[in-house]
Amino acid sequence: MSCLPEDVRALALMLPEVVEGAHQGHPDFRVGGRIFATLWTEEERVVLRLTPEAQAEAVEAEPDACAPAPGNWGERGWTSLDLYGVEEEFLRAGLLAAWRATAPPALIARTAALALDP
Repeated sequence: MSCLPEDVRALALMLPEVVEGAHQGHPDFRVGGRIFATLWTEEERVVLRLTPEAQAEAVEAEPDACAPAPGNWGERGWTSLDLYGVEEEFLRAGLLAAWRATAPPALIARTAALALDP
């Protein structure tokens, strides 16, 4: 079953200290004041801030749903994820990886004992 934009919002906001904002007219999700996911509601996709290694793993696991963002953004790990092509577990893991790539180290350390992994 595919995911919906509402799933992105609900899952992202469950992560520690996440706030919703807006970036170029699109909802985004931030931790420590930095964007880790931008939701493109009408296209039913989310762009995640992954490490290049996590991006490679995501693209390998779901090549029909994941692709590096164009240009330098993609080279730095930003990854486009088509929501209709993935299960909730994959979306949840991607959001968590993006959160971990973005969150301040002290927050990651404070929340290390929480059961965040899908």
